[in-house]
Amino acid sequence: MAPFRNLMLAATVAAFTIASPALAHPKLVSATPAAGSTVSRPTQIALAFSETLMPQMSGLDLVMTGMPGMARHAPMKVAGFKTSVSQDGKTLVAALPKPLPAGTYDAHWHVVSTDTHRIEGHLTFTVR
Repeated sequence: MAPFRNLMLAATVAAFTIASPALAHPKLVSATPAAGSTVSRPTQIALAFSETLMPQMSGLDLVMTGMPGMARHAPMKVAGFKTSVSQDGKTLVAALPKPLPAGTYDAHWHVVSTDTHRIEGHLTFTVR
């Protein structure tokens, strides 16, 4: 009976080990603009992930949190941009209709891959 139990245990461990890459959560690999960077008037935001994303369940909110010369600037949500996923399925792209004006921005993203778990994060960058 012990050899059968050991065989079943080995098969179970192997099954989870083999299946785990397919069930991995997406991780942010790179961002343009990069977190903490200062850039000149971007026309898009691109977030590359480690896994293929589900476009209909992934997105991005962009908030201007600071504006030069306005110390008490209230956060303003940026609207009017289109979010899509690249052809390879691993990059979330926000195409802005016009370059962003000078200020500080927070990009709050959420993505879902084939494992169906929603992963969220944010990054801050500055436009000069």
